[in-house]
Amino acid sequence: MFDYLIVGSGLYGAVCAREFTKKGKKCLVVEKRSHIGGNVYTEEIEGINVHKYGAHIFHTSNKEIWKYVNEYAEFNNYINSPVARYQNELYNLPFNMNTFTKLWNDVFTPKDAEERIEQERKQYYVENPKNLEEQAINLVGKTIFEKLIKGYTEKQWGKTCKELPSFIIKRLPVRFTFDNNYFNDKYQGIPEGGYTKIIEKLLEGCEVKLNCDYFEHKEELDKLAKKIIFTGAIDKYYNYCFGELEYRSVRFETEVLDIPNYQGNAVVNYTDRKTPYTRIIEHKHFEFGKQPKTVISKEYSSTWKLGDEPYYPVNDEKNNALYLKYKGLADEEKNVFFGGRLGQYKYYDMHMVIASALEFVNSQLN
Repeated sequence: MFDYLIVGSGLYGAVCAREFTKKGKKCLVVEKRSHIGGNVYTEEIEGINVHKYGAHIFHTSNKEIWKYVNEYAEFNNYINSPVARYQNELYNLPFNMNTFTKLWNDVFTPKDAEERIEQERKQYYVENPKNLEEQAINLVGKTIFEKLIKGYTEKQWGKTCKELPSFIIKRLPVRFTFDNNYFNDKYQGIPEGGYTKIIEKLLEGCEVKLNCDYFEHKEELDKLAKKIIFTGAIDKYYNYCFGELEYRSVRFETEVLDIPNYQGNAVVNYTDRKTPYTRIIEHKHFEFGKQPKTVISKEYSSTWKLGDEPYYPVNDEKNNALYLKYKGLADEEKNVFFGGRLGQYKYYDMHMVIASALEFVNSQLN
């Protein structure tokens, strides 16, 4: 008999497993994939730690969470500074003075940039924006929208910006400094040796079953533990009784190239609509690699359908209302708990997932 059956070996499940094990609880972790780690899983290819399910860059301003992850790995000083490619033009992200001076050849100072953006905002301003396009142009003007937001956003969501609700873009980060650091957080980096090593340490002392689909063995697995922590999709747990929640899925095309450097940066976003992928990740740059070969991954965003891997929730009003119905069922459960992005239908960054898991464990132990 186990104290906890944990469904899913991603960050949420692994942190719960570690903390309960430390307190003498017995945990069984079941994972439908052939490896631990969920979407933070990294695999070594040609001596390079490849982020198999998309780029994961750890960042937080929470000192306690930073201290926590550093117990399980050494972190390097990688700073996320993505580059945007629009057709044959390259721009720095997030929107900053490097971006503005490249977009407009008569912009040299923060004052110049502010005036140019304000001029464009006024020209196209809509009092009550009805969609994402109008909202984005209200915030940053037409040039930035057309070159750096429109195509990328439409690929990401699978809809035109005129079809997307305005609240998706409540604000856009605009900096009037020459600073390419994407995140504002105090702590940032990549674990040396990859994320899988962190998960391995978090799961020490637990029984782990891989290639184990919870739903195929639900009846027998449920009998093995007093309590269940479920980190999969909450609507799937309840057999979609209220209907399917909406998710976005991602497809990856990964290649090993016989050259030492493909694009000179870990992340390059393709912001035109014509290029079918949203971005290319060159994994070695996350750890400043000097290997003779390189590994790249092209990311294609797609609409989720039954059987696909859900990556992140579509938190619009309709889906949030539907989630609340499922949450109502979950709140009635005495011994089943839901966590993580899919279990709580919430777009969490990694530090938020860890904080949420620690909070849950404390609520159980106190």
